[in-house]
Amino acid sequence: MASPEEKTAASSSRSSISKHEPGTDNDNGDLPKPSNHNSRSGTAVSRLWRALRAEKGNETQRGMQSRHLMMIAIGGTIGTGIFLSAGSAIALAGPGSALLSYFVVGLFVYTVVIALGEMSSMYPVSGAFSVFGARFVSPALGFTLGWNYWLQWSLSIPSELTAAAVILQYWTDALQPWHWAIVIIVPIFAIQLIHVRVYGESEYWFAMIKVVMIIFFIIVGLIFDWGGVKGHPGPGLSNFQNGQAFIGGFAAFAQTFVYAFYSFGGIELVAVAAGESAKPYKSVPRAIKATFFRIILFYILTILTIGLCINHADDTLLTAAFDSDVAASPITVVFVRAGFGAAAHVVNAVLLTAVLSATNSCFYASSRMLLSLARSGHAPRVFGWVNSRGVPVPALMMALAFACLTFLTTIWGEGVAFTWLLNITGISALLVWTSIGAISIRFRTAYKAQGRSLKDLPYRQPLYPLLPIGVIILGTLMFVAQGYAAVRQEPFEARNVVATYIGVALYIILYTGYTLYEKYVLRRPLSSHFVPLQEVDLDTDAVWAPGEGESIRAADRKARKERIQASDRPGLTRVGVWVRRYVN
Repeated sequence: MASPEEKTAASSSRSSISKHEPGTDNDNGDLPKPSNHNSRSGTAVSRLWRALRAEKGNETQRGMQSRHLMMIAIGGTIGTGIFLSAGSAIALAGPGSALLSYFVVGLFVYTVVIALGEMSSMYPVSGAFSVFGARFVSPALGFTLGWNYWLQWSLSIPSELTAAAVILQYWTDALQPWHWAIVIIVPIFAIQLIHVRVYGESEYWFAMIKVVMIIFFIIVGLIFDWGGVKGHPGPGLSNFQNGQAFIGGFAAFAQTFVYAFYSFGGIELVAVAAGESAKPYKSVPRAIKATFFRIILFYILTILTIGLCINHADDTLLTAAFDSDVAASPITVVFVRAGFGAAAHVVNAVLLTAVLSATNSCFYASSRMLLSLARSGHAPRVFGWVNSRGVPVPALMMALAFACLTFLTTIWGEGVAFTWLLNITGISALLVWTSIGAISIRFRTAYKAQGRSLKDLPYRQPLYPLLPIGVIILGTLMFVAQGYAAVRQEPFEARNVVATYIGVALYIILYTGYTLYEKYVLRRPLSSHFVPLQEVDLDTDAVWAPGEGESIRAADRKARKERIQASDRPGLTRVGVWVRRYVN
C-alpha cells in the first residue's frame, strides 16, 4: 500500500511549469539580446523540453475511445506468438496437439478476461490486477504481480524485435538483427511519447491490417488445402492422418503450452488500457465480448489452417525450439505454396506491421505497469511522473532500456535468445493469469461482505464462482504439465528446466521479499498481511458510487437514442447507422 507521503503526492494538484526555461529569458538587461535565429532555436528547444518533462502532479489522460479499446482487444497484441512460435508448436507435437493446446489455453485465458473484466470495468486503473491484488488481497500480491507483469512485457520487447529481424531477413540478410532493432525502436518510441490517443489510433489501424490479413490467410489457406487452387494440389487431411496429428506423446503436448501462453500473452491488455479509456464501464464489457471471437478466429482457425497446409516435419516451420535456426513465417509459406508468390512480399510486410503493433503494445503495457507500481509506492517515485500530456516518460525510458536487450541476440543467436525470452514470458503470463482467479474470488467475497449490490457492477461474470475456481485449477495443472515436459524432454537439458521454473522462482522471491519487508521494515504484524474483508477499498477509482449505476446507464441510453435519431436521416445507410451506434 502507498505511504501517506505518496498518497499526498498522488492527490496533489498538477505542478506548474516553470516560466524560467533556459534560452528564453534574460535576467541581465545589460547583456545583448540573442539573434532571432538563436531565439527561435531556444524557444523550440524549451518547448520540446516542456513537452517531454515529466512532473509529479500530472495524471494520465482518458484519450482512448471505445473503438480503440475494441480493436486492441481484437487484434492489438497479435504478433510474434501466432506468426512465428505457432510453427514451433506444430513441429514439436504435431498439428492435432498444437490445436488442442491452443484451444485449452484459449478457454483458460477467456475465463481470465471475464473475471478481470468484471473488476476493471468498475475500477479502471492502469495497474489493473496489480492494483486489485494489493487492494483486494494483500500488498505483497500486488507488488509481485506488478513487477512480474512489468518484466513479462519488458522482455517481450526484445523478443518482438527479434521476430521483426526474422521477418526482414526474408528479403535480405545484409543487416544484422540489432540494426533492424534500432530502425524499429525509434518510431515506436516516438509514437509512445506523443499521446495515449496516438497509441490508440495507431493500434486501431495496425490491428485492422492484421485482422484483414488473417481472415484472408484463413480463406486462402483452406481453399489451397481443399485443392481449390489450380496447379497447386493441397494436402487435404493428410497432415492429420497416419499418426501425424499427435507426435511425441504427452510430454511434447505439454511443451506446446508455452508457445500458446506466449501467443495469448497480452489478451489481458484491455484491463490495463481501461485506465486511459473514455467510459470504461461501457467499452470494457464490449472489448471482453470481442475477445471470444479473437480467440476462435485469430488463434484456433489460424493454427488449424497452418496444420492442414504444412506437415509437422517440414523444414519451413520455425525450429527455434530445437536450435538457433529461424525461417520465414508459416503464414508466408502457405501463401507461396498456394501460388501467391508475388503476394508473399505483401504478406511478409503485413507480418512486419503486426510485429510493430505488438512492440507498440509492449512499450505501452510495460510503461503503464511501472507507472502504477511507482504510484502505489512499489517502485521509485520518479517512474510515477508523467508529462503535461499524460505520458509517463521515465517509465518509457526504462522500457527503451530493456529494448536494447535485443543486441544480445547477436551474441547468442536469434533462435536461442528468442526461445529463452519466450519461456520466461510464457510462464510469467501463466502465473499472472492464475493469480487473477484468486483475486476475483477475494473481490466478490469482499463485495458481498460489505453488503454491496451486484447490480452496481457494470459487467458481471457468469457462472461465478466456477470460472475463477476453474482458472486456478487449470492454471495449476498446466504449470505441472510444463514441469513434467521439461524433465521428460529428450535429450534432457537442464536449461529447459531452469527456463520453466525461473518464472515461478521470481514470483516466490518477490512475494516473500515484500512480506519480509512488511514485517521487518514497515513493522506490520503478519496477522494483517491479508486485507480484512471489511477494510477492502471498494470506493477509490470506482466509475460510480453505490446505487448510481442505473441512473448513469439510463442517461447514456437516452443520449445514445438521441444520437441515433439525429443520425437516422435520408441518405444514411443502415450500415452507417449501425457504425455510429457501435462507435458511440
